[in-house]
Amino acid sequence: MNRIGVLTSGGDSPGMNAAVRAVVRAGVEKNLEVVGIHRGYQGMIDGEMELLAARSVSGIINRGGTILHSARCMEFMKPEGRARAAEKLREWNIEGIVVVGGDGSYRGAHALYTEHGITCIGLPGTIDNDIGGTEYTIGFDTAINTAMEAIDRVRDTAASHDRIFFVEVMGRHSGYISMITAIAGGAEEVLVPERPTDIPALVETLRTGHAGGKTSMIVVVAEGDDAGNAFEIAQKVAETSEFKNTRVTIIGHLQRGGSPTAFDRVLASRMGVRAVSALLEGESGKMVGIHNQEMVLCPLSDAWENRTRFKPELLEVLRVLGT
Repeated sequence: MNRIGVLTSGGDSPGMNAAVRAVVRAGVEKNLEVVGIHRGYQGMIDGEMELLAARSVSGIINRGGTILHSARCMEFMKPEGRARAAEKLREWNIEGIVVVGGDGSYRGAHALYTEHGITCIGLPGTIDNDIGGTEYTIGFDTAINTAMEAIDRVRDTAASHDRIFFVEVMGRHSGYISMITAIAGGAEEVLVPERPTDIPALVETLRTGHAGGKTSMIVVVAEGDDAGNAFEIAQKVAETSEFKNTRVTIIGHLQRGGSPTAFDRVLASRMGVRAVSALLEGESGKMVGIHNQEMVLCPLSDAWENRTRFKPELLEVLRVLGT
């Protein structure tokens, strides 16, 4: 193997740049040429690629986002689009690729591997931490710390005005971010996609807290909750209870940006180096994960077939501590 490619795909996550840096420098150290593929699979189809050197990735380990940019690509979802992408890789003499992204990005890499024999290794880059095959994904630690810091600030103003705040965090299909930030932020309740939301039960939780002497409370809401978004839930609570003095804070895409934590930088760096080694070992159709602090390889399909879920006992931890 003489030339490999690296791309970032799907939603960006803090630490993607650290992963790109690691792939480039590990590749150069192994006497490989490393091509940066811009704008994910769309850039692959369009041939938006450039040869990267060790100095090309200087000063990016601390930056959020991705210097290679990312994009959704509807064309790639069709067999013809994937065929064009594979042909473009061959034109560039790229013999293997490292794909940094989430579930959808992995499905794309898996299709390239099974349909066109493209050698590929995946790195889990998503703030949701819901990919199977790894205990942690690149960007998750930064995202939960960003959300926790926001909740700390919200709590200050909630306490000053004796208010209930509904704080919405990202997570359309996974409540991992909301669950962890609720515990870390000392919230009274959390609403997650994995558990149906019972508004009357939520009201009773708030009443119990109020009866126990609490003058302000925080409810963390995952954006994918079945009862609606934070505004809708706050309205339902106000309409069915005495709790009228509520406020809503949407953290949103703040969780995607910002400088990655030390944990995410180190995780991305270790995974990037392991990905290059895996390619040189002849591995393909696999992803790099972390288990018990060790780098492991598992099939790309584990990402969606064995999705990571937060442990149910975390809900009990929040219930006990939120009283």
